Amino acid sequence: MNDTVTILGRVGADPNRSETTSGVPVVNFRVASPQRRYDSKTQSWIETGTNWYNISAFRQLADHAKASLRQGDGVIITGRLKVREWETAGRKGVSVDVEAEAIGHDLRWGASAFMKANRLAPSQQAAHDPDGVDTPPAADADTPQADHELESNDEAEEGEESSMALSGSGWGSTD
Repeated sequence: MNDTVTILGRVGADPNRSETTSGVPVVNFRVASPQRRYDSKTQSWIETGTNWYNISAFRQLADHAKASLRQGDGVIITGRLKVREWETAGRKGVSVDVEAEAIGHDLRWGASAFMKANRLAPSQQAAHDPDGVDTPPAADADTPQADHELESNDEAEEGEESSMALSGSGWGSTD
């Protein structure tokens, strides 16, 4: 299966980072995506259940996800869907996995500031990412560099953190 999906949801627990046997960084976490429908009789949105997805990210994306995501964060994830059946000790089930290609904060729920990753020396890039996937091209003197600073929001306190429950009021509203 090579289906690409986009998921909007909330991080269920802080991402867990590990490495494959060949030393490639991998991060795993779960995302809850509530399903809703509009009830014309009550003129309100009704939650009809929550889909849970197992998310995996590799290499630089794994490191950036580990540094950026926390439980409760609203996220948008694009990746390859893998549905697999499992059986353990007589119990059967289905696991819905997504190998992430891109992960970002869902800005409907808060502000996020982008911080460019430090550029590694070519020898460090090879050690960190031996197959070259996800490695940006090295900048040279002729390559323009764009560094943008975000203006701070006067209403937000420095260090202020907000978290929303995985369910409850306000989940799908855009008010």
